Amino acid sequence: MSGGRGIDPRYMQELKQKNNIVEVIGSYVPLERKGGNYWACCPFHHEKTPSFAVNEADQFYHCFGCGVSGDVVGFVREIESTDFLGAVRILADRAKMPMPESNFDTERAAALKKKRDSLIAILLDSARFYLSNLYGGGAAAHLEYISRRKLAPTTVKKFGLGASLDFYSLPEYLAGKGYSREDLLDSGALAENKSGRLIDSQGGRLIFPIINAFDEVVGFGGRLLEKSDFAKYKNTKETAVFNKSKTLYNVNLLKRLKREQTISEVIVVEGYMDTISLYQAGFKNVVASMGTSLTKDQARLVKRYTENVYISYDGDFAGQKADLRGLEILKDENLNVRVVPLPEGLDPDDVAKQGAEAYQKCLDAAMPLIDYKLHSLERKYDLKKTEDKRTFVAEALKIVRTAESESEKEDLLKKLRDKTGITYQSLERDLQNLPAESRQTEMHLPPPSEAGTDKYKKAARFILAAKLFSAPYAKNCGLESIEFDDNVHKIIAEYISSCERNGERVRPSELFELLDEDSPEFNEILDLNYGDKLSGEVAERFFADSVRTLEEESLKGKIGEYRRLFDAERDTEKRKEIARKMDECTRRLKKRSGGR
Repeated sequence: MSGGRGIDPRYMQELKQKNNIVEVIGSYVPLERKGGNYWACCPFHHEKTPSFAVNEADQFYHCFGCGVSGDVVGFVREIESTDFLGAVRILADRAKMPMPESNFDTERAAALKKKRDSLIAILLDSARFYLSNLYGGGAAAHLEYISRRKLAPTTVKKFGLGASLDFYSLPEYLAGKGYSREDLLDSGALAENKSGRLIDSQGGRLIFPIINAFDEVVGFGGRLLEKSDFAKYKNTKETAVFNKSKTLYNVNLLKRLKREQTISEVIVVEGYMDTISLYQAGFKNVVASMGTSLTKDQARLVKRYTENVYISYDGDFAGQKADLRGLEILKDENLNVRVVPLPEGLDPDDVAKQGAEAYQKCLDAAMPLIDYKLHSLERKYDLKKTEDKRTFVAEALKIVRTAESESEKEDLLKKLRDKTGITYQSLERDLQNLPAESRQTEMHLPPPSEAGTDKYKKAARFILAAKLFSAPYAKNCGLESIEFDDNVHKIIAEYISSCERNGERVRPSELFELLDEDSPEFNEILDLNYGDKLSGEVAERFFADSVRTLEEESLKGKIGEYRRLFDAERDTEKRKEIARKMDECTRRLKKRSGGR
């Protein structure tokens, strides 16, 4: 449940009262008043005609185009690409209110906050120390490497690059700041050597501060400057403030970019230098997964900024199973994924050094994920050899059948025909004749049909929308006699009934505190509050029909349940009571259906 994340409800109520949703949203996008609502082009998807409505009376927003909705906290969370507490922090600062403490285990929460604050302070001091080292006269090797990689001073400053000169000067510097040994080790900035002495965990390396979306240094990446048996790149260990699988390098500058403009797509690369070189070349919409296969958390982080992702790994990336699985994770999060093919043996950093135009050509050649899979597969085989060609075709057809539409399959088969010289008809027959067992493992089977329940869902949505938005014909209709199957419908119905029992006004915005974030079913109900869908004689008749439909369905369910109880019961008196209730429901059903 969304709830208040453990924050006192009275605090949340005051926070929202001091942050009028129209004023807050109006500070991000221009609003125009029409009728009872304010309207704008949706800031969360591209559109030319405004379909983003802000309801001042009930303090919530809803886009009738893409379906997003929420209260003032939800809007700030999305527009600022932050989490719930981050949004509360922004709104509290706006209203000049102190941040609240959680009302769940406040002592523990305070201790955790104190610990986190200490780790963040250590990491920030370390970053400043590394930065001072870079231009302090002892970092010739680091500066020579930066020069060789053709990084401008402004770029170095933008990313806060620094230098570790040895293993012991950082521990000495931090010790003078009064931090505890435990916190120094827990921050990841320092480690222990075999004798137990504190050392710089990135000793001797070029330092890349890893900064989160709140502009906090949470960790470091370090690069060796000379050949060694040690790893070329090394990240600080995972800590209470740094989890590599939940972090993207350069997300802080991406967030700033989002405040300045709409981000149509994000480029995802593997490493620090790829990110920095592309940024310097003018591609500011770039982040790095820091050498790991993409994770679900990283995919969701990207989705806060855009739905379109360009994967730009090095030229040797094609066909690596782990990396392709990472791309599937992006697709599973409903992101539009395109893969940028690079020249063999080159990475984005290499191409960016050839100039922005050279990399833009690669971007322009980006292909959908399924096309890239075929492209990757092709590079494994020599199609001039008969055996290789046959193996390639057999594997390629398994990829083609995962296409989401018949037209896409047709297009891919034509490309296979052109590559192999095999006729389209033969390829199509082979595709259709793929073993059924294999097909089941490869294809995503559709969910069971909801055709039978569709009319009941539509009826439930309409009833709840009419009650939520106070349609006059719905005023005297109580919801107690209606049983809702969907959990979201049950929560909304209980909220409405509770308000009516207590003589309180129904406020749709309060449901954002009760429902899970991004509830598609709630958005479907909000969509009905558009135009004249809830007004007029047609709407009134549909409401009455919907109530009758659900009440009849509820009675049928009860009759079926009583029938099962009757068959299972052996006590004569209890059977009589069950039969009486079943008969009563049957009479009510006949009355509701008008003898039908």
